[in-house]
Amino acid sequence: MLKRPLSFVQEILKQHVVENDIVIDATVGNGNDTVLLASLVGSTGKVYGFDVQEEAIETSKKKLLLTGLLPQTELILDGHENLDQYVSEDSRISAITFNLGYLPKSDKSIITMAETTLQAIEKGLARLRKGGLVTIMVYYGHDGGLEEKSQVTDFVVNLPQENYQVLKYEFVNQKNNPPFLFVIEKK
Repeated sequence: MLKRPLSFVQEILKQHVVENDIVIDATVGNGNDTVLLASLVGSTGKVYGFDVQEEAIETSKKKLLLTGLLPQTELILDGHENLDQYVSEDSRISAITFNLGYLPKSDKSIITMAETTLQAIEKGLARLRKGGLVTIMVYYGHDGGLEEKSQVTDFVVNLPQENYQVLKYEFVNQKNNPPFLFVIEKK
């Protein structure tokens, strides 16, 4: 069975992230990826989680407390474009994950924006270790989504192939703007 893009990204993260890793959840949202990453890095690793909505941070904090995974997680109420203020350049990040769009079951007018997303991707790539991954789930069926999709696609397609491999995983015969996934590997 073919995996949906969201299931596929979770499989990739499970195969790639190990104990003691340092990772970034650039869009905490409902905290599901944050919890997954915190479980993978273990008590000796570190997860930096970013979101601009206090609701997302609080929901994620509760999930992390319930699972005992809060100690290895730093939740940051700030935009992912400011990750350089929290994560040093020599951190050697092993994975960064993005879910673009809006927080499900929340205010749909608060969305990720191309300008800040691209800043976050660039800053994240500078901190990514060799062999590290960036995963970007692109949801674009909302106002402003097509612009972000277009700009992010242009950016990743033009990453130099001598430094990065970029995979696009999508279903091409589905209607209603199905989400798709980019995976960037640093060589």
